[in-house]
Amino acid sequence: MLITVTRTGGFAGRERSASLDTEYRSDGAELEQLAERALSGECPADRGPVPDGFAYVVHIDGKLVELRDPYLTDAQRQLIATVLGEGA
Repeated sequence: MLITVTRTGGFAGRERSASLDTEYRSDGAELEQLAERALSGECPADRGPVPDGFAYVVHIDGKLVELRDPYLTDAQRQLIATVLGEGA
């Protein structure tokens, strides 16, 4: 499973993107389950931006989800942090 996260916004307005392929990871099965939970969670991007907040575009095997802070579920936050390698 290929997972790509692109983060935009924040105070500096910088874009950051990262991907990971679960096929080559020892925790791949766990990440796939996390990705499924993240996709099944609420996708509240329509709530509008928060000043200096982050917006995320998450691609998981051809599926696209748009998300915004602070409206992330725990699964979405954990997946984003894992893929980007930093806190979400």
